Amino acid sequence: MDTQHTLRLVLNQLNTVMVGKSAQVSDSLACLLAGGHLLIEDVPGVGKTTLAHALARTLGLQFSRVQFTADLMPSDLTGVSVFDRGREAFVFHPGPVFAQVLLADEINRASPKTQSALLEAMEEKQVSVEGETRPLPSPFFVIATQNPHDQLGTYALPESQLDRFLMRVSLGYPDRAAERDLLAGSDRRQMVEQLAALLDPASLHTLQQAVLAVHVSPALLDYVQDLIEATRNGRWFLQGLSPRAGIALVRAARAQALLAGRDYAAADDVQAILPQCVAHRLIPVSDAGRGSVEQVRALIDAVPLR
Repeated sequence: MDTQHTLRLVLNQLNTVMVGKSAQVSDSLACLLAGGHLLIEDVPGVGKTTLAHALARTLGLQFSRVQFTADLMPSDLTGVSVFDRGREAFVFHPGPVFAQVLLADEINRASPKTQSALLEAMEEKQVSVEGETRPLPSPFFVIATQNPHDQLGTYALPESQLDRFLMRVSLGYPDRAAERDLLAGSDRRQMVEQLAALLDPASLHTLQQAVLAVHVSPALLDYVQDLIEATRNGRWFLQGLSPRAGIALVRAARAQALLAGRDYAAADDVQAILPQCVAHRLIPVSDAGRGSVEQVRALIDAVPLR
């Protein structure tokens, strides 16, 4: 498989649907190539669900969608056992979490109890239902969409769950030229339904192995450690990054380098991906809200390259 040719085809197809959002599309693909879960946060109607659908179809993976609501129960995700009179036994009916890509739409409209039901699945790739552990399909990705916290009917995601998302991206409003294309063009939902599957689980696994093979030099690891330590000194954030966040950052930088056509990661890859990987895990000291991207960019400017 020609890795670079395949990745270009994937990006080109995604960009035909997500007009004017090439940076967010690239970041989202890097997240899934790195084997992480993706959180897409923005106001309703800017294409969060469309991007999730397009990613799943282009990757050629089994897909399910759950609309999170205030009355959604954990069993609505994982499934339940129902008594079968013919068999005279309980039969397990899998929930939508048993898919290779789970779209958790508007995840922060559900209660914290239901949100936390995803934790084991996201981290362990398995769920415990009625005392039995059941493995999930491979690969398994969660693509969650989230509305801003100040909107009615939303609950802030718990810190433990936010830390399970490798990246958070925000789409924003389109520029004037991109919005004109959207207004004059085809319906995006129809376009998504017509997308061809350019990958399959086997080829995706090959690309993920290629990500792991991307070289990271000791000097670059020193730079990553400097960035992590800077988040912990109390100047920028209330609480610093965990070791898990650092590991995730290196994985994402490797994926970013592969998308750029290189077999080694550079400082530019770390800097390009840092806000998307860490902003949702941090609370700035000067702001009561979580995830100031501007503060993370200021941190990049303040930490020198060795």
